[in-house]
Amino acid sequence: MAGEFGEVLRRLRTAAGLTQEELAERSEVSVRTIRGLETGKRTNPRMTTVQQLAKELALRPREREELLRAAVRRDQDGERPAEPEAEPQAEPEAEPEAEAEPGTEADEDLTGDPADDGPGDPPAPNPSSTARRPAADPHSPSDPAEQLAALVTARWQREEEQRQVQDPFPLPVRWETAPEALTDHWANILRLPAQATARPLDLDGELGEIADAYRRIPSRRLVVLGRSGSGKTILALRFVLDHLRTRGTSEPVPVIFSIGAWDPTTITLRDWLAAQLTRDHPGYAARGRGRESLAAELVESGRILPVLDGFDEIADGLRRPALEALNATTLPLVLTSRPAEYAAAVAETDVLTAAAAIRLTDLTLDDLAAYLPRTTRKPGREDPDANAWDPVLTALREQPPDRPDSPLATVLKTPLMVALARTIYSDTPDHDPACLLDTERFGSPEKLEDHLLDNFIPTVYRHRLHGSSSGGSHPGFDADRARHWLGYLAHHLTGLKTPDLAWWRLGNGLHRSTRTLVTAVLLALAIGLVDGAISFGVNGRVTGALLDASVVGLLAGLMFGFVHWLTYTAKGKQAAPSAVRLQLRRRPGATVWTAGPRLVIGTLGGAVFGFAYGFVVGMVITYAVTSDLSIIVHVGLVDGLVYGSVFGVATGLTFCLLGLLETPLDIDSAVNPRSLLTTNRGTVTTQLLVWAPTFGAVVGFGSGVAVDLLQGSVGPLVWTPEAAALLGVISGLGGAIGYALTLTAWGQWLVLTRIWLPLTGRLPWAVVTFLEDAYQRGVLRQAGAVYQFRHARLQQHLARHHRRAALHDDFIAPL
Repeated sequence: MAGEFGEVLRRLRTAAGLTQEELAERSEVSVRTIRGLETGKRTNPRMTTVQQLAKELALRPREREELLRAAVRRDQDGERPAEPEAEPQAEPEAEPEAEAEPGTEADEDLTGDPADDGPGDPPAPNPSSTARRPAADPHSPSDPAEQLAALVTARWQREEEQRQVQDPFPLPVRWETAPEALTDHWANILRLPAQATARPLDLDGELGEIADAYRRIPSRRLVVLGRSGSGKTILALRFVLDHLRTRGTSEPVPVIFSIGAWDPTTITLRDWLAAQLTRDHPGYAARGRGRESLAAELVESGRILPVLDGFDEIADGLRRPALEALNATTLPLVLTSRPAEYAAAVAETDVLTAAAAIRLTDLTLDDLAAYLPRTTRKPGREDPDANAWDPVLTALREQPPDRPDSPLATVLKTPLMVALARTIYSDTPDHDPACLLDTERFGSPEKLEDHLLDNFIPTVYRHRLHGSSSGGSHPGFDADRARHWLGYLAHHLTGLKTPDLAWWRLGNGLHRSTRTLVTAVLLALAIGLVDGAISFGVNGRVTGALLDASVVGLLAGLMFGFVHWLTYTAKGKQAAPSAVRLQLRRRPGATVWTAGPRLVIGTLGGAVFGFAYGFVVGMVITYAVTSDLSIIVHVGLVDGLVYGSVFGVATGLTFCLLGLLETPLDIDSAVNPRSLLTTNRGTVTTQLLVWAPTFGAVVGFGSGVAVDLLQGSVGPLVWTPEAAALLGVISGLGGAIGYALTLTAWGQWLVLTRIWLPLTGRLPWAVVTFLEDAYQRGVLRQAGAVYQFRHARLQQHLARHHRRAALHDDFIAPL
C-alpha cells in the first residue's frame, strides 16, 4: 500500500502545481524524503510528516482525508504503522548517514530537523523498548491502551461540553515560546548528537494547534506556562482531544493528571500515575500479563502520555523535589504551571530536562469584541444592533493608550475572568455590565476580580435546574447555604493540600480523634440496637435486652474504634474505594490469589478481637454474680480462650471467602464520582450478604465445637444450642456492620459524610445531589472519580470567605 500513498501524494502535488523542491521548501520536509515517498522507497511516513505535507498542499477536506487514509491503510496489510512510538527515553541519538555530503539531508538533521521525515518527528524508536510493552496487540480493540483511549476521549468530550468551551466558540488561547531561562538546551530538546548545531523551534500558536506543536518537539516534553486563569487547563483538555483524534495506534494515550495532589517525597511518579489511573479507571487494577496491574504496565511500558496539570498547586516545599523527580525520568509529558512557581522551582534546581516551554498570552480587545456580544441574548426587533456589552467595549477602546490599563481592561485579559463576567452579565439580563466601568467602586483589578468571584455563586444558583445526571429533579439550593457548604469544601481541600474533592476523603477534614470517636460512637449505637432488638425478640425481657445491648454496644464500639484507629488514624490514612466487586456464582480464573494471606490476617485479627471481647464480657457477667477476683479473672480468661478461637476461625474463613469471590471491575467501566460511590456501595452490600451468614454460622457452630473440645481441660463449661444460635445471629450481623462502617470507604462515607457532617451543618444531607448540582452549574468540574473546583482561584476565594465568616460569626450554620 506504500505505492498507493506515493501515487496519491504525487497526484495531489502535481494538481497543486508544485515541484518536489517547492513542496520541500514550503513544508521543511527534505526533497529526499518526498522523492522516497513518491517512488515507494520510503514506506513508513510518520503522521506528522503526512499532516505537514497536507497542510502545505492546501488540500480540501476530501483530499486531505484521502491522503491520510492512504498513509494509514498499511495497517490492514500487517505492515509497520505510520505513527512512531513516542518514547524518547528509548530513542537512540540520530546519526548522520555515512555517505552524506554537505547540503544533504544529514546536514539538515544536524541543524535542527532531527528526522528525515519532517521537522517534528523523532528518530526511530529503539526496538528493544518494545520488550517492556504488554504483549497485547496494539491494533486490537481489546488492547487496554486502546480501550483507555476511547474512555478518555468520551470523558473529556463530555467535560468540554459541560464547561461550554465551544459555546458559542472557544475563547482564543494563544501562546509564544517561553524565555530561554525556562527552557532546556535546544540540542537536548531536539535530541541531537554531540557537537550538533541546534536551531530553536518556533512554537508560537493557538488553541487548535497544540497537538501539532507538541508533535514537533522531538523530546516529547513540553511545559505550558500561564498566569492564573489564562486557560492552561482548557489547553490541556484540547491537547488531549486533538492528540487522541490524530493518534496512531503505537502512540501513547494522553491522560490528564492533577499533579497538585502528588507528594514526590512519599511516592514515585510512575507509582503515583498508576495509582491515579486506577482511581479513575478501577478496571485497570486488574492484574496484567506480569505481576503488576494493567495500570502499572501501561505506565511502565510508556503507553501513557502524562498531561500533568497544575504544577503550581503542589504544596509549598514540594515543588523542588517534584521537579527533581520529573527530571529523574525520561517519560514524555506535558506540564502546566503558573510562571512564578515554575521559575522558583527552576531557580532552586534546574529546568525540566529536554523540555520546550511555551507561555500563554493575554486576550486582546478584539478578542473580547468578537466573543462577548455573541454570548448575550439576541436583541429585540426595535434595536437589532444593540448589545449590553457595546458601552463597555466602546469605553475600553476609547481609553488613551498613554495611560495605564483600567482595572476592567486588566481583568478581562484572562479567559477565567471573561467567563465569570459572561456568566454574571451575559446570562443574566437584569445585570448591566456597564457597572464594571465604575473605577470608584472598583479601583483596582483585585477588587474587580473579587466582585466577579463574589457574584458568581449567587448568579449560578438563581436558576432552578430541570434535572440531575441521575435522572431525578433538583431540589434547589439556597445560594447562601450553597456558599457556606462550598466554602467548607474549599477549606477542606486547602487543609488537605489537594485540589481533588473525593467523596471518600470528605470526612478527613475532621480531626483524627474526632473521626475515630464518631465512628466508635455510631458503631456502638448500631450494634447495640441490633443486639437489643434480637435479645428482646428472643427473651422478651426489656431490662435484659437493654443491659446486653449496652454492654455489647459499648465493647463493640471500643473494639472497632481501636481497630479503626490502628488501621487508619495512627497511620494517617483513609479507607480507599475498592477496585473489585464480588461475584457470587463462581470464582473467575483471572482473580489474583489473596485468600491465603487473608486467612492468616483474618485469623490473627479475629483471635485477638475475640479474646479481648470474651475476656471483658466474661468478667462483666461474672462480676454481677460474685466479687471474687480470682473467679472473675478465671472466667474472663476461659471465655477469652473460647471466643478467641471461635472468632479467629470465623474471621479467617470469612476473609478467605471474600477473597475468593473478588473479581476486578470491568476494564471499560466509566467512572465518575457517583458511579464509583454506587459501585462501592454495591460491593460492600455484597460483602455484608456474604459476611453475615458465613461469620454467624461459623461462630454459632464453632462455639459448640470449641466448648466440647475445651470441656474439662479448663473447667466445666455450660453452653446450649439456643445460646450458640443467638451468638451466631448477633455476631453475624454485628460483625458485618462493624466491618462495613469501620474498614470500608463507603462505610466511612456513611458515618462521617452522610450523618455527622450534615448533622453539624457543614454539608447538606443530600451531599451527592449537591455536588452534582454544583457541577452542572459550573462551580465544580469532574476529573475522573473526583470533583475539583472550576478554578484554583475560585477555591481560594471560597476558602478565604469561609474562614472569615467563621472567624467573625457572620454565618449561622444551617442544621
